Amino acid sequence: MHGDKEDCDSGYPQIERRKKLPDPVLREKGVSLWSLIKDNVGKDLTRVCLPVYFNEPISSLQKCFEDLEYSNLLDRACKYGKEGNSLQRILNVAAFAVSGYSSSEGRHCKPFNPLLGETFEADYPEKGVRFFSEKVSHHPTLLAFHCEGKGWKFWGDSNLRSKFSGRSIQLDPVGVLTLEFDDGETFQWSKVTTNIYNLILGQVYCDHHGLMQIRGNSQYSCKLKFKEQSIIERNPHQVHGFAEDHSGKKVATLFGKWDDSMYYVNGEVKGSGKPKVCCPSDATLLWKRNEPAPNPTRYNLTSFAITLNEITPGLQEKLPPTDSRLRPDQRHLENGEFDRANSEKQRLERRQRMSRKLQESGWKPRWFQKDGNGSYHYVGGYWEAREQANWDGCPDIFGEFNEETVDSSG
Repeated sequence: MHGDKEDCDSGYPQIERRKKLPDPVLREKGVSLWSLIKDNVGKDLTRVCLPVYFNEPISSLQKCFEDLEYSNLLDRACKYGKEGNSLQRILNVAAFAVSGYSSSEGRHCKPFNPLLGETFEADYPEKGVRFFSEKVSHHPTLLAFHCEGKGWKFWGDSNLRSKFSGRSIQLDPVGVLTLEFDDGETFQWSKVTTNIYNLILGQVYCDHHGLMQIRGNSQYSCKLKFKEQSIIERNPHQVHGFAEDHSGKKVATLFGKWDDSMYYVNGEVKGSGKPKVCCPSDATLLWKRNEPAPNPTRYNLTSFAITLNEITPGLQEKLPPTDSRLRPDQRHLENGEFDRANSEKQRLERRQRMSRKLQESGWKPRWFQKDGNGSYHYVGGYWEAREQANWDGCPDIFGEFNEETVDSSG
């Protein structure tokens, strides 16, 4: 068992970021989730307003960036492609597609639903990436993002269709993710289904299951099966699949667990369609999950997630008034000011309910545009506006408002 020892991001600068969340100001109150959602069985829970106690202190826009925690896999895939090793490129892309699920283990709280027009930027020179996302629609809820790395771009838009059955929630993602390397090779895939179980009794846990097809426009594609966890499952979270060439020949077998690691062996493993042992001696490690955060708090945030809502020195002056870090209810929750967080959340949700009227009056996203296929693409200009501190046309969406204010902003 071995892996690629070369660290592709070793040339990036080191940036000091926080290692823990602020100590809570107040002691948290306990609230029964079932008492709040029992009347919403069969409904779309994205429309249900829950108290702030069920949120984690990041927004869905920030959570999109969590998928880039292991962006070094894309750096490595880029390098292999330049060297002419197309197989290693697709294998690392596949590992990246799986790695985005690893942060969901033990995460039982809901991210904040962004306001219409809310944005989030992530400039992480230590990873060689710049990421930007915006909530582009409220009905249906749509988030769009665009990320640039060294030699690659990654973009997409996402919508979650949810179904609440009483004891569990099923989340079906809608949307396509696109990865493009500078040499023109592209890969596209969609996320698999997520279920959250034991909302009433027992320990809450999530599971991801379904078929992920990573379609390439060059030599290789990949199919990955996320196995659904059963009640008697002794080895949960399994993922296995194959890299295939254009003729459908299986050239490599991938296997692992979405919350831990991914491996591969060359060729097709005969029999059950996956290796009979977890880590055969001739398998190569593609990806291994980072160690848990030393201070995860009750939210079980990863070390990477803990940095997402941080306002580093000098950053606040550069942010537009729409950035998630400036959202007051989310900031109060992070600080452990629960009553203030709940009050602010209720205030902002009143504004959120006016979003349908805002869209109907002609509101358009500031940084993304819908194409003929209904997908949103980044139109550019954000980082240039940031450089000039020119946020004309970016309203103070978290400030005080009334219905006339909302009408006039359309």
